Amino acid sequence: MMRRLFREPALVLFIVLTAVSLFALAAGIQITRVTEIAVYTLYGAGVNLLIAYTGLVPFGASVFFGLATYAAAITSLRVGGTEFLGIAVAFGCSSLLGIALGAVVLRRRGLYFSLLTLACSQLAFEIVYKATDITGGENGLQNVPRPVFASPLSFHAFTVLSVTGAMFLLWRIVHSPFGRTIQAIRDNEQRATCLGYNTYWYKLGAFTFAAVFIGFAGALLTYLLQGAYANNLEWRQAGDALLMTVLGGVHHFLGPLWGSITFILLTDQLSALLEQWWLVFAPIIIVFVLISPEGLYGLVQRGFGGERWTLVRRSIPARPAQIVPFKSSAPALDPTVPILSVKGLNKAFGSLVTARDITLEVKPYQLHSFIGPNGAGKTTFFNMLTGLLPPDSGSIHFAGRDITRLSTTERIHAGISRSFQIISLFSNLTAFETVRVALQARHGLRTRFLRDAYGLTDLNDRTWSLLAAVGLEDQAAELTANLGHGAQRLLDIAVALAADGRLLLLDEPLAGLADADREVVGRLIRSLASSHAVLLIEHDIDRVLALSDRVTVLHGGRLIADDAPRDVAADPAVVVAYLGTSDASGRPGVRVPARAGSAGEELLVLKDVSAGYEGSTVLNKLNLTVRRGEVVALLGRNGVGKTTALRAITGVIGTQSGRISFAGRDLTGLEPHAINLAGIAMVPEGRRLFSNLSVLENLELARRPGGAPLEEAYAWFPKLRQLQRSRAETLSGGERQMVAIARALMAPSDLILLDEPFEGLAPAIVSEVMEAVGRLRERAAILIVEHKADLILPMADRAYAMVSGAIAWTGDAADLAEDTALQSKLLGVVH
Repeated sequence: MMRRLFREPALVLFIVLTAVSLFALAAGIQITRVTEIAVYTLYGAGVNLLIAYTGLVPFGASVFFGLATYAAAITSLRVGGTEFLGIAVAFGCSSLLGIALGAVVLRRRGLYFSLLTLACSQLAFEIVYKATDITGGENGLQNVPRPVFASPLSFHAFTVLSVTGAMFLLWRIVHSPFGRTIQAIRDNEQRATCLGYNTYWYKLGAFTFAAVFIGFAGALLTYLLQGAYANNLEWRQAGDALLMTVLGGVHHFLGPLWGSITFILLTDQLSALLEQWWLVFAPIIIVFVLISPEGLYGLVQRGFGGERWTLVRRSIPARPAQIVPFKSSAPALDPTVPILSVKGLNKAFGSLVTARDITLEVKPYQLHSFIGPNGAGKTTFFNMLTGLLPPDSGSIHFAGRDITRLSTTERIHAGISRSFQIISLFSNLTAFETVRVALQARHGLRTRFLRDAYGLTDLNDRTWSLLAAVGLEDQAAELTANLGHGAQRLLDIAVALAADGRLLLLDEPLAGLADADREVVGRLIRSLASSHAVLLIEHDIDRVLALSDRVTVLHGGRLIADDAPRDVAADPAVVVAYLGTSDASGRPGVRVPARAGSAGEELLVLKDVSAGYEGSTVLNKLNLTVRRGEVVALLGRNGVGKTTALRAITGVIGTQSGRISFAGRDLTGLEPHAINLAGIAMVPEGRRLFSNLSVLENLELARRPGGAPLEEAYAWFPKLRQLQRSRAETLSGGERQMVAIARALMAPSDLILLDEPFEGLAPAIVSEVMEAVGRLRERAAILIVEHKADLILPMADRAYAMVSGAIAWTGDAADLAEDTALQSKLLGVVH
């Protein structure tokens, strides 16, 4: 019982403030200093509602704090009444001010938002400082009466109780449906928009709540000082609460408490000893931030091995004894009437045309596949359908309604839902919470800010059903960022299904999945066509032809075929454009790179390596060796730890035990940049390019003496020469993969790690990338993770198969390639 009580942050806050108060009374310290700590804790918590929960950094939150002090002071001096009236007026003024300023400053993001809040604070300071008749100008407003709490001790008790209550209320808000939504917006605003949330209004709500909590703190300060002064608005004071929050720990709910205690007590002691106390205080803050970016709370938790973030309860609702199978609740449709009609759609980015006069119809209860080579414009087409990109011309009608000019949110609420080619999720939410937030977008209580989100039983049950439908019920409590790539892909599908739209747009849902998972998801997609219209983008041509009712082919922004699967597969133009070959068998012409004749000395050695995330163990005493000049395949089902192994090798995650050596040098515990300099290059899953930089700039950033010259990279991938001025965010999946491989060549490397290099690639591009991988072995050893065993086993010298974080089989790749029964057992490969 006691342990459960201490998990309530408001109770912990009350106990700490009470203990500090008793210490102050016993030590003869003025109780007003502890009162000030309580006030600034609430001030910092309001600021942190924006920073940690909403992803907004206000440099000028003092505008609410300072003006609230004047609102309370003017009320008490000019109107009269008790402290409660002054606090109520400050509360109301802060609410109105939050709405008014938020409506303006939230039109901008990032640094512009931060600077706008600072400008508002400085503007308020100038007005208050010069409005002498109202505000007292330089002297401020003094002798504010405090009739109810006349003694410092009684006001202190009132403040501690008030702050405790406010923090309890804030804790409820961040666990409410509203609070959970703003956390999703913090992680991925575009994805939240594509779930149907009007992110602007949610951010405005969070901004207003922050203004109210900060304003309440300002009113308390008025009665603590019994006055109001302009310096609380000045830019030099604007960063105090922000600094306290960072010092205590931005990613911890009680971080502002520890920060305010440290800040106030430390400044008191230093200012008593030194006139220029900031010259000592500033270096202390700098050194501390460098040692512990997570603040005081994070430092303590790191020492005890606790969770990194404690912004919310990490627990999820209990798993039901029996999970109800997922069943769509989409409304019935007329199968004879197209649900989606696109006419004359055009889109161009400068000279690059991605849509030329596209005219298309999608009917209910059909699985309609939309295929084409990488760069054909498929994802751009989906972005136009969902409103993320406006078409240059043409019209889009959905369910008989023209939606060409509707916003993304309006289209989602009309009944369109989608998944993304590049996985787009909420990295700091659990898998359960990610799906639950997606479901919540259509729930009647989605805007409530006091109801516990996990108290919505219907949403919880539906969430478990969706997780079970994609096979993630056992990983429900895992943070999304800690899931393997395949598991994230499955979660992305669950999020798309949560919207329960009449039209599902699925963008490469099978990319990165092992064969067994492809079978499961393929059956799920096929079953969805019995209750939805499904428009599918996918490069697994065998499954496309087997599952689809209709297939449309896009090439160079033009539709070149639109027919039944059998007829499309027999179309010579489709075969050449999509498969890169005239072979109607559907297999690209690939020259399989030759294996190494004899491998050299040991290059990379993993000995009993264990590693994981947030205290969990994914790798369990992993042993692996790569020799010079060889290609090694690391295989296994989704979630067994393949990508985690690569992250451990590159230092992205730390090892819990074991040793990693490279060319005789111990790499264990080194930083990622040092490991890269030692000679290990990584081509990560999802490509991970710098989206706002051009192709050339992405390559130049990685170039170091001894690496491949640009001309060699362009010789490997001639298309990159044409695209060198294009921004990475405009590239197709295949083009991104070319850049990612070319980037790895820019630095001198003895070992190259390839993580899912063929994910999401059309057969013609697979051929090109396979050729590149074959040439890579001439420069370095290769460790490759890929779920398509049939593609990499013919080119690999040796193979490892992982099960539950450990090596279950190792041997010659050719032996595994011939043993289909062993592949099925270890890898889930379906033959």
